[in-house]
Amino acid sequence: MLRRLALTAVVSLAALATAVPVSTASGSPSSGPVPSAVPTTGPFAAARPSLGPLPLPVPPLPGFLDGGEGKGAGEANEVLTRLTVSVENTGVAGADGTFELECGPTGGSHPQGQAACDRLAEAGATRAGRQELFRPTPEGTMCTMIHGGDATARIVGTWEGRAVDTTASRRDGCEIARWNSLVPVLPDVR
Repeated sequence: MLRRLALTAVVSLAALATAVPVSTASGSPSSGPVPSAVPTTGPFAAARPSLGPLPLPVPPLPGFLDGGEGKGAGEANEVLTRLTVSVENTGVAGADGTFELECGPTGGSHPQGQAACDRLAEAGATRAGRQELFRPTPEGTMCTMIHGGDATARIVGTWEGRAVDTTASRRDGCEIARWNSLVPVLPDVR
């Protein structure tokens, strides 16, 4: 519905830009002179240029009108999220290794690529998520001394255009919570 409304508005603007002025389109030669506020005699009469309709450039179509590709005219065809995820010592078959993750469109070798991209998009939708998702646990934070295993991970690349270089482990309660907040970007080893 919104797409149809916006498309109608764009087409109407284009039609208006090429329309003939009303005074020349509706007046017939036999109907007589049309009153005008522009001087026809005097010193300003000669400075009157004959302007037709002013051309208006047709604006580029918004992203939702360009066939569903999400790219308006002039936008770069760039992936804003590209991460390399390296995971070791999880004890879960198939979870260890180095995986590439691309979002927008989803690609790479990550085993749960779409779910990982969805998780990153969910975190990116909130200010707190954008600030906290890849931030390490602050020094001096009181964390429970629960050992969650020997799993370690490193995530390097860009997320929503911002540089990322972080490590994660399961050495204490804070790091376990941090790891779990990154599932399915990182494997679920609970």
